[in-house]
Amino acid sequence: MPDLLIYADTERSAALRHEVPIAIGDPFLYAERDGRVAVQASSLERERLAEARPDAELHDIADLGFHELLESGMARSELELELAMRLVERLGVTDALVPAEFPLGLADKLRARGVSLTPDHDLFAARRRSKAPAEMEGIRRAQRAAEAGMAAAAALFRAADVGDGERGPTLHVGGAPLTAEQVRAAMRAATRELGAETPPDVIVASVWQGFGHEAGSGPLPANLPIQVDLWPRDEASSCWADMTRTFLVGEVPEEARRQEELVHEVLRRTSAAARPGVTGRELHAITCEVFEGAGYRTQRTGPGDDPSEGFQFSLGHGVGLEVHEDPSLGQAGRAPLVAGDVLAVEPGLWDRHVGGVRFEDLWLVTEDGIENLTDFPYDLAP
Repeated sequence: MPDLLIYADTERSAALRHEVPIAIGDPFLYAERDGRVAVQASSLERERLAEARPDAELHDIADLGFHELLESGMARSELELELAMRLVERLGVTDALVPAEFPLGLADKLRARGVSLTPDHDLFAARRRSKAPAEMEGIRRAQRAAEAGMAAAAALFRAADVGDGERGPTLHVGGAPLTAEQVRAAMRAATRELGAETPPDVIVASVWQGFGHEAGSGPLPANLPIQVDLWPRDEASSCWADMTRTFLVGEVPEEARRQEELVHEVLRRTSAAARPGVTGRELHAITCEVFEGAGYRTQRTGPGDDPSEGFQFSLGHGVGLEVHEDPSLGQAGRAPLVAGDVLAVEPGLWDRHVGGVRFEDLWLVTEDGIENLTDFPYDLAP
């Protein structure tokens, strides 16, 4: 079994948060040596670490020379790296695998002392593929928060009337144009009430606002699809959810209705096909077959004269301690699904004149298929 090293804090490092499932804002060293787990600990975190990882050997920074280093005049940033290096030496680690994001400063210092380090993204990503029970509980809580946020958006759209605007028919609430900012604020307030923060750049956008990851701003149109994509993070577990619905208030263009039917068909076919052993690339191919058969260009065929038209992205991605993590559900998705994977599956189509329809669900891969963790209707009508 190879030795492993992680140096990070658990609020920003998914690799470390998976191994030490509590929030610690300061960086510390985690090591696996000859099958044993060792963790660098301060007196401030010792009890919490012992509870979170009762199997771990805790190495107090005082025993590693913390106070001596304080008196030496060493800068705090250098002192922290020196403590990590002393623990590596104490454990006798000479050759270790590390996450791809392992800090370069510490890596350089360890290599200068003769420690061989090899970045291995796949190994650390694979450790997180099948979720721990507490992570799965956090994902479910985040998903319930996402549904509450989406319900808040839908409520605003239901309350909207169609009025005149500078660019054409526009949604109004209370006599004023309904804006992307208002919808976004309502969603964030709803998820926060359930203990999940939603980032400020969640998407509320139509063809007026733009394509792709454009968050959207300003008045929202009537008679055109509006994509709402939000990804709240459960505060207790640091686990994410991801969800998209498309709403339309007013007259539904024929192109939008056609897109809606095809996206539904993709969700039906891919949910029936998904199970352990199937690859993300295979699910993406099913999606492309449906859309290409209806005359749309896809990522597989390449775009036409407009790089956004059709289906020019992957089918989705893994979700967990990162909102975008393995496995990939696109052309690069060659890793077979495993039981315990959580997948954001988001087929969609885009037209330069009308905009697009996209629906995104969160799936848990089970031993013989999937469990859909998302409970929210797909209707364009809010």
